Amino acid sequence: MRTRTARPVQVAIGMGSNLGARERHLARGVRALARLLSELAVSPVYETTPFGDVRQPDYLNLCCVGSTDLPARTLLETMLRVEQSAGRRRTGRRFGPRTLDLDLLLYGGSVFSEADLEVPHPRMAERAFVLVPLRDLAPDWRHPVLGRSIAELTEGVDASGVRRFGDAPPTVEDRDEGTGGSGEERRKRDDASP
Repeated sequence: MRTRTARPVQVAIGMGSNLGARERHLARGVRALARLLSELAVSPVYETTPFGDVRQPDYLNLCCVGSTDLPARTLLETMLRVEQSAGRRRTGRRFGPRTLDLDLLLYGGSVFSEADLEVPHPRMAERAFVLVPLRDLAPDWRHPVLGRSIAELTEGVDASGVRRFGDAPPTVEDRDEGTGGSGEERRKRDDASP
């Protein structure tokens, strides 16, 4: 039986994919989070230039905000299982390509610093691919360490590599594979047509 918190906690989770059917991976991640979080809100999807090792495909990124009664560690462990179910293999390579990446960005106003659990995410304030979609959902949420709002933090980063990909979050179902595929797959086919 899972331990629960006394009261629901609002959390922010960043999500990204740059391998395979990126939209499909994000949709799978959103569906998994919908089972874990109540009052789930999902940002628009952004296409972003890779951070760190730039010799890889562009990412699709989004953020989710919702409430949970799961402790932070239990939530993180569940998120890691969601990544694995999408084919994510942790190779030890930092900033490498991935089918699905889920990051626990904020857990209420809590601050944790453990070997494998740091909240707020230690580099979120430097990353436009996190801040831009999170600003769409929670511009006034204050970073519990820096004391600045998400909107203020976003103003301080270079967002030139962050481009709006779609107004709606991914809604691709797994069964679409044989019936036309995702919007991304259809665009690729359309672009290849004479």
